Amino acid sequence: MRGAMFGTVLISACTLMHIYVFWRAASVPIVDRHVSRWLFIVLCVVLWATFFLGRVLGHHNTGAMAVTVELFGMNWMAVLFLTCVCLLAVDIVTGFGLLMARQAPSLRGWALVAGGALSLIAIVQGLRPPVVQSYEVRLSGLPREMEGTVIVAVSDLHLGSLLGERWLAACIAQVQAQRPDLIVFLGDLFEGHGKAESELLPVLRRLTAPLSVWAVTGNHEFHGSGDTGLRLLQDTGFEVLRDRWAEVRPGLILAGVDDLTNRLNADQGGDTISKALAGRPPGATILLSHRPRQVETAAGAGVGLMLCGHTHGGQIWPFSYMVRSRYPLLAGRYDVGGMTVIVSRGTGTWGPRMRLWHRGEILRLTLAGKEN
Repeated sequence: MRGAMFGTVLISACTLMHIYVFWRAASVPIVDRHVSRWLFIVLCVVLWATFFLGRVLGHHNTGAMAVTVELFGMNWMAVLFLTCVCLLAVDIVTGFGLLMARQAPSLRGWALVAGGALSLIAIVQGLRPPVVQSYEVRLSGLPREMEGTVIVAVSDLHLGSLLGERWLAACIAQVQAQRPDLIVFLGDLFEGHGKAESELLPVLRRLTAPLSVWAVTGNHEFHGSGDTGLRLLQDTGFEVLRDRWAEVRPGLILAGVDDLTNRLNADQGGDTISKALAGRPPGATILLSHRPRQVETAAGAGVGLMLCGHTHGGQIWPFSYMVRSRYPLLAGRYDVGGMTVIVSRGTGTWGPRMRLWHRGEILRLTLAGKEN
């Protein structure tokens, strides 16, 4: 139900953007003089239909055709968004043509150029491999023998639709090159549709670390029919932390919760974090949560480090401002009540294979002790 509602909202928003962008583009002098009005309308309809098919056909089918249509449709959605933003900026400055009436049509032409340039940058950034972002994190209660422990965190891969085996193999090589002691996945490992995701399991199983590979669920693990996403996550062989903790070494506790918002939507609220931490032994605690929510609760419960994902850092500026209004901890490192929170901007991409301005990232965390 929620997936269908989201799809309806997405298609409606893109339809409105199509109408607005083509309406304003039609007034640009070079377009008005050299492009037939009927040809312009046909182009608008064809591009809208391509996006629609990318969302419907690509979202529910597999194969090269479905992938191609989805890739083009999702990227076109992002191009449309960036172009819409540039045109809207011109319209605000010119009072939708009431001010600077003679210059406004030409300025809209430059807005189209700006939208195209930003889209090109975003495509290049989206296709580049993720960067490795390094942090040193000091934890109270960390045993001396655990100092220098390296944790590599990966989030929001969204495998199975537009990101497949070749991309995954390169990502895994990057992770293993960090020589991690422990690897964690912060949710949305699979997209939930597209290519048969089970085909990617052998590649995922190449990941190894002395202290094992751990994971928590994201919202996409609950997409689709039944519990397919969750079952696939469990089939990886990773240790899945579902509202529980585990002592990976004496004095180092790793806890994880199911996607918090998904639980609330399913009327399974309550203090999930406290439940996941209950009865844990003394030492340093690291909490894995797909979404950066209930951080004050975690800090109050004595968590030293909280790792999150989901936001993608906004993925495509200026959409990041809208994401920040919902998730104030958008990306990067924060201090909440003495607890370190690190929010990954995601390793893969959702929807468009585009990012503006920041590339995807793999987190490399080195643990150190802290005086109480």
